[in-house]
Amino acid sequence: MKARIPGAQNQGNMMKRIQQMQEDMQNAQAEVENSEFTATAGGGAVEVTVSGSHEVRSIKMQPDIVDPEDIEMLEDMLIAAINESIKKANDAMEQGIEKAKGGLSIPGLF
Repeated sequence: MKARIPGAQNQGNMMKRIQQMQEDMQNAQAEVENSEFTATAGGGAVEVTVSGSHEVRSIKMQPDIVDPEDIEMLEDMLIAAINESIKKANDAMEQGIEKAKGGLSIPGLF
C-alpha cells in the first residue's frame, strides 16, 4: 500500500504550472526581442525604430528638418523618438510577462 501525502498532487500541479509559466515568459520575451517598435517626433519629422532588445534599427528624417543653424532641435527630436520607441518595447515586454504569469503572483519571484 502506498502512502499518500496530503497536498502532494497540488504541489505537483503547482510545479507544472510554474514550469509552464516560465516557458511562456521566455517565449514572450523572445517574441518581444524579435519585434520592432517605431516612434516619431516633431510631427513625424523624425522616425526611429528599435528592436525589442533596444537596438536602434533605423532612423528616418525629413530632409527639411536638417537646419545647420538648429542642430539642437534635431538632437532633441532624435532623443524623443528613441526614448519613445524604447518605452514601447519595454511596455510590450511587461505585457508579455503579465500575460505569461496568468495573474499568478508569488512573492519573491514575481
